[in-house]
Order: sequence, then C-alpha cells, then structure tokens
Amino acid sequence: MISFNAIPVGILTPGAYIEFDNSRAVRGLPVLAHRILVVGQKLVAGTQAALTPKRALSAAEAETDYGRGSMLANMVAAVKVANRYTDCYAVALADNDEGNPATGVIAIGGPATAAGTLNLYLGGVRVQIGVASGQTQQQIATALAAAINANTQLMVTAVANSANVELTCRHAGEAGNSYDIRFNYAFGETFPSGVSAVITAMSGGDGNPSLTALIAALGDDQYQTIILPYTDATSLAAIEAEMLRRWGPMVQREGHVFTALSGTVGDATTLGDSRNSPFVTIMHAGKSPTPPWIFAAVTGAVDAFEPDPARPRQTLPMPGCLAPKEADRPTREERNTMLGQGIATSVVDAGGTVTIERLVTTYQENPAGDPDVSYLDIETLRTLAYLRATMRIRITTRYPRHKLANDGTAYAPGQAIVTPMEIRAELLHLAREWESAGLLEDFAAYSADLVVERNEVDRNRVDVLAPPNLVNQFRVLGAVIQFVL
Repeated sequence: MISFNAIPVGILTPGAYIEFDNSRAVRGLPVLAHRILVVGQKLVAGTQAALTPKRALSAAEAETDYGRGSMLANMVAAVKVANRYTDCYAVALADNDEGNPATGVIAIGGPATAAGTLNLYLGGVRVQIGVASGQTQQQIATALAAAINANTQLMVTAVANSANVELTCRHAGEAGNSYDIRFNYAFGETFPSGVSAVITAMSGGDGNPSLTALIAALGDDQYQTIILPYTDATSLAAIEAEMLRRWGPMVQREGHVFTALSGTVGDATTLGDSRNSPFVTIMHAGKSPTPPWIFAAVTGAVDAFEPDPARPRQTLPMPGCLAPKEADRPTREERNTMLGQGIATSVVDAGGTVTIERLVTTYQENPAGDPDVSYLDIETLRTLAYLRATMRIRITTRYPRHKLANDGTAYAPGQAIVTPMEIRAELLHLAREWESAGLLEDFAAYSADLVVERNEVDRNRVDVLAPPNLVNQFRVLGAVIQFVL
C-alpha cells in the first residue's frame, strides 16, 4: 500500500488525483544561506531604533540608519568594501548613559617657516590642511580643528583651544581609547618646515553598552557571522555563553563571532590567556592606524565570503585595513606566540596589503584544563557546522513523515517507512558527497565506524554515532635538502 500525503484513502468521486513528493528532488549538497550580523553603537541622529536588526544594503543607508560618523555605520561600510555579496544585517546599540567618551589632544608647534601640507590620520582616515609660511601654531590648530569637523565620517569631533586641538569621541565606551592619532603615515609625508605636533593618545573612554538586551532581542535568529566591536571581559563572557547555547544540539543556530584588539603583543597574549571559547576569533590589529572594530568587520566579512568551510583563509587580503609601520609589525616568533594563546594574526605582503595569516579561536584547553587543539582553527568549526546542517537537512528532507521499523521488515514498496539500515545507507551516501566536496577523508574508516541503531527505550528514535575524519588545512611544509657535491 503506497503512502500518500494529500490524497485521502476513501475518495469516491471519479478523477485522477496526483500529488507531488519532493523528498527525493534535491541532489548533492545544499548551498546554505550565510548571514552576517554587524553589532555596533549608533548616534542619536540615526533613524533606526536600537536593538532592532535590519538588513544593511549599503554604506549610505547605514549612515542614515545609525548616524554618519557612528561606529556602526563605519563598520557596515567596511563590510561592504570587503564583501558586497553576503547577506548582511546590522543591529545598533545605544551608548551607555553611564559611560564616558575618550578624549585626546594634539598640541601644534610653530610657526611655519615654509608653506606645506599637514597630513593627520584619525582612525586611519587622512585629514589634510594647507599651511602657509608664517602661520602660527594657533592658526594651524584652528584650521585643523575645522577640517576635522568638516569630515563627518570621523568618529571624533574637535575643538581648537589656543595651539591645542582637543578631540572627543562621538561615542561613550572603551572603544574610543583605541582610536589612532598620527601624522605622516604615507611614504614621503612630512611636517611643513617649522611645524611640529605632540599627540596625547585617546583615553578615558569607559562604559561599553551591555549585550544582555541585544542577546535577548536576537532570539534564535541565525547569523553565521557575528561581528562585535568589544573585547572587554563582560562583553566576551556574554557572547561566549550565547554562542555556546546556539551551538547546542537543541538549538543548532551555529555562528562565529569576530572581534579585534589593537595594542602590543603583550596586550594580545594577556587577553588570549583569559578566554577559551571555540566560537570567538579575536584578530590582532596591533599598531595599525585602522581601528580594531574595522579590523573585526573586515575579518568577519572576508571569512564569510569563503564558500568552502574547510579551505584555509591564509593569504586572503583584508581590504580597508592599513598596515602598521614596518617597525611595529609583530615578528614571526611573536605571531606564533599569539596564535598559541588564541589570538588570530595577519601579515603584510610585499605590496603593503594586510592579509590573513591564520584565523584561530580562543579555545586552548579542555574542561580539565589540559591543552586541546581540537577547536583551534575556525575552519574546523565552519566544517562541523556544515556537516551537521547537511545531515539534518538530508534526514528531514528524505524522511519527513515516515514510520520506523526494524531492519528486515517486509513492508510493501511505496510505504513511507524507514529502517536503521536505510538511514545508514543514506548517511553513507551523504558522506561520499562530503568526501567529493573535500570535507571528509578516509571514507572506509567512516563506513566501518558509523553506528545507526534503533533506541532500545524510545522505539520512535534512531541513534547515530557518526565519526567523520575532517579534511585539514595545508599550512606548513617542513623539508630537508640533503645535497651532494
């Protein structure tokens, strides 16, 4: 007796009644949707309500939604430069009312003894003013403050106070402390004769927004990439706990969090030592002029663009991220140390382009406190998420409303019934597709060790032990050239 879904058994009126069954329609591995979520602070001028995710279609729209010069608008713009195609959403956080904005000072020295151009970089964005011979330091400071305020994409505002330019971050919170101030970044740039500057770095920012309301607002909506601008312990602990919940078998809303920090190698290793999550990647921005939240946005966007979950991300360019000066770049030994402490690294190629070196997670130890590399690389997490999703899709598509019987049951053809042996055969077929896609190796061992059995207590349940040997990434070649003269 054939199983029908929509044609009743007792139909008496004449006619040819034909239904469709799509359980065998899709062949091969599915292309899974990928969504990016960018989290950041908005300005009061932004029209989009806080804690309400919205699809980010363009950088221009983000400026309207979150305020021109806001952290979030600039993060969305950075994502769009690095990856224009992956579906992107943004969710705004309002400033913490109890927080304080970071401030900094540029003290101008003068007067100018020759005409020239002053090249200031704020958060990696150049602000230029022309300087005339004889201009006093007070005049230069006034002109520089006006130029800063004229560029409303900057995350700071300026006030001229005698020969000083006083900078204030548009947002409260710790992020503003990482906003880089420098002169003459590009090759050949110099101060006009007679002009100098002393920089007091941004500091005093505190009070990041809480992520509690954000996590509640997201519910179980899935975002495979979440870009976060914060690395404070409270924010990281909150997002780590949420990602652990999302990765659990009863939720299965996998995703990965990207954030970044500036500062020294020591700062990076100290932070890495304090974290241990498979679901968070922290990129070291080092002494790049580019703010760390932009580094995070670009890292997440570049990773999201890669369609192959197992392919290593090394050498991928990070557009929009400025390289640190050569003297400020971490050595190979320092980068190796950071990778061992759960901090992802980048390098600068011969053309001055920042590229990904290795995307590691902060996971370093198992629950017993012993070293554990099982979740070291993001490719492992991306591959596991893909395998689980495709296994779930395969089973729920092939057997959406089937009865369950023991192996060997002599049921008639066309019955909506399945046995453990048939499920095992389907999973082996799926594994062959994983192998063909370069996600699994050693199919023979997988086939030998795959266990599919009917649960002894709940006879409506099938239990599976699937042991895939994941394909790894080619990262290191060791060779000895044993030459003969």
